[in-house]
Amino acid sequence: MKYLLVLNINPEVLDALSEDERQAIFSGHEKFMATLQESGEFHSTVALAEPAKTSVVKVRDGVPAVTDGPFLEAKEFLAGYYLVDCATPERAQELAAMIPDAGIEGLGVEVRAVIHEVGL
Repeated sequence: MKYLLVLNINPEVLDALSEDERQAIFSGHEKFMATLQESGEFHSTVALAEPAKTSVVKVRDGVPAVTDGPFLEAKEFLAGYYLVDCATPERAQELAAMIPDAGIEGLGVEVRAVIHEVGL
């Protein structure tokens, strides 16, 4: 079964980290990717731009309107995800716990089962 490991970022939390702590996050993601590839559970990953480079499109009465920024009024934003293919929800949670973001106070990794997928 496939699971989406969702990375939501709070910029205030990241800003409070030292440069060494931030580098440890990046190194941890590289190690996590290697683990996934070695285990055969890797499907794909995506990193997303920050909200300042985001737009929202809404259509009202047939007229599209484009605005800046994320669609939610929140400090956290979707920064990216890993799509993994593993046997159980418990394994997906175990993998999520390996992502460095999960170990940082104020951050976490959301685990969502994929119920429908269309491939390219």
